[in-house]
Amino acid sequence: MTELGGFNDHVAHVDLGASDVSYRSIDDEDAKKYIGGRGLGVKYVFDAGPDVEPLGPDNRLAFMTGPLTGSQAVMSGRIAICTKSPLTGTVTDSHHGGWSGARLKWSGFDGILFDGQADDPVYAVVEDGELELRDASHLWGKGIHETREIIEEEVEGSYGKNLSCMAIGPAGENEVRYSCIVNEDDRASGRGGTGAVMGNKGVKAVVVKAGTDMPKPADSDTFGEGARQAMQVIQESDVTAPNEGALSMYGTNVLMNITEEMDGHPTKNGQYTSGFAMNEEEGSDLVAERISGENVRENILVDEPTCHSCPVACKKEVEVNYKHKGQDMNVQMESYEYESAWALGTNSANDDRDSIAIMIDRCNDMGVDTIDMGNMFAMAMEMSDEGYLDDLDDQIDWGDEEHMIDLIEEVGHRNSDLGDFLAKGPERAAEEVDGHECRLDVKGQTIAAYDPRCMKGMGIGYATSNRGACHLRGYTPAAEILGIPEKVDPYEEEGKGELCATFQDLHAISDSFDICKFNAFAEGIEEYVKQYNGMTGRDLSEEELMTAGERVYNLERYFNNLAGFDGADDSLPGRFVEGDDEAIPGQGGSEGELCDLASMKAEYYSHRGWEDGVVTDETLERLDIDVGPGTGVSGSSGQAPADD
Repeated sequence: MTELGGFNDHVAHVDLGASDVSYRSIDDEDAKKYIGGRGLGVKYVFDAGPDVEPLGPDNRLAFMTGPLTGSQAVMSGRIAICTKSPLTGTVTDSHHGGWSGARLKWSGFDGILFDGQADDPVYAVVEDGELELRDASHLWGKGIHETREIIEEEVEGSYGKNLSCMAIGPAGENEVRYSCIVNEDDRASGRGGTGAVMGNKGVKAVVVKAGTDMPKPADSDTFGEGARQAMQVIQESDVTAPNEGALSMYGTNVLMNITEEMDGHPTKNGQYTSGFAMNEEEGSDLVAERISGENVRENILVDEPTCHSCPVACKKEVEVNYKHKGQDMNVQMESYEYESAWALGTNSANDDRDSIAIMIDRCNDMGVDTIDMGNMFAMAMEMSDEGYLDDLDDQIDWGDEEHMIDLIEEVGHRNSDLGDFLAKGPERAAEEVDGHECRLDVKGQTIAAYDPRCMKGMGIGYATSNRGACHLRGYTPAAEILGIPEKVDPYEEEGKGELCATFQDLHAISDSFDICKFNAFAEGIEEYVKQYNGMTGRDLSEEELMTAGERVYNLERYFNNLAGFDGADDSLPGRFVEGDDEAIPGQGGSEGELCDLASMKAEYYSHRGWEDGVVTDETLERLDIDVGPGTGVSGSSGQAPADD
């Protein structure tokens, strides 16, 4: 049992095979060592075993809140979904915003653990500290949007007031390797294939009816001081200031023109580092501008909804009218994001702004990650050029947005040759046709919209991310693009290993709180420790809290080591790496640039205390990481919450 503030000390443990729900308290030492959210969720997944099959009954799926989730802390509306990834075979955690995390906390829960597999499809309804499994056979096969409409009729409540629904679409049901879980605000836990795990378990949705119990700080004075300080720096930041900062005005897609101008924008499956390659006569600036945040705001923006306790309002809801194969399509969807616009746009040689909105909406309804979907399109386009797909019944041309729109449904349903091929993810698909040179992934998960030939911090970041290629584990573009906390040369390799590790540990903390990463454009460890100590009643120093973030990151790496991963897997796609025969030097300002990954890895491993990507016994001991998996949860079982 934990008596820390910010916790309900109440976790639902759902045995799907037995249709049994029990309630457990949280081990106090685990709560202290792993904070909550991502950290505690990874610990529960670790306890289920690093050697489990991702798509099997023994893999655990954890929905977790953190000690700050649903509180008055700024941007505290996040939820972490943790499991072993069917895309990468690593541990993964994927987060989404909106209100579902806050509502789960207000309903009396810290988290939900799903084990086993249901005999027939079910959905879970959470309310007032209890969880009920209901039949979902009538929902199986339906898209996420229709699923939510039906559930709202079946469950008393209303979206936008007290009801949240986290659901999978056909892609999760059909175990598309990069399928995701999407809530009522079209916020997605997008990466790592969490939707496929949920589909394999036979769970269509998790529905939360919120109570009114917001977490109460153990030390209200310290918490209030930290929360006020956090709000002040957010209001003063050029990036996060409400109604005038870059994120508030243009959303994440403010980065489209900025990254293009510095020639750090992977294009045509990373064959170039700017959109200039798409149309040399018009120039790269016009290509990026067509799908930029500025263009979106001026032409198709209709609303700017926000998540729980967030003054920034980075989400940009849009409405488009698009003619697809002679049929008028009208879509209003939330939200037009940078990563999605890049993956379904310039990296796939598509500069049609409105078609991208249609594709994002269709990805949300099918339940597939927009980043991996766009990258799979780009990979297939290059493979079509190179003849790798000649034996399939279909191929795809660069920038063919109408074909892309149709293919998203074919991927979700796996009902065509090319759709099924794309559903496998980059590693398995490339293996099938021996087309590995066209892959843009690390450990099976594809890269994001930052070219490591320009931003060398992203090179080491992609390579060492515990969940496969990811910009969010350690967001070095904060320093390389935005100068936060200070500007560093994006082309410089020395020092990037240590910079990346620091960002990784800091983001492990915010993910475990669970608060939005965008607060890190303004807040730092000083604001974090005041809010955490005030909420929980602890008295950690800034150094001790950073050590907790380091512990979370090392537990994940240790999980991966036990699952068979080491330094050889901390790699980059060949076209990015110095000394690789397949390397394609960057274009424009990045011309001639490649990553010296070996030198950055050596610096990174030295800082981490790892040997060839493996956590050493000395590091495990220093960080007090228990090497023997335990139960993960303690307390009583049955239908009543544990009181002690």
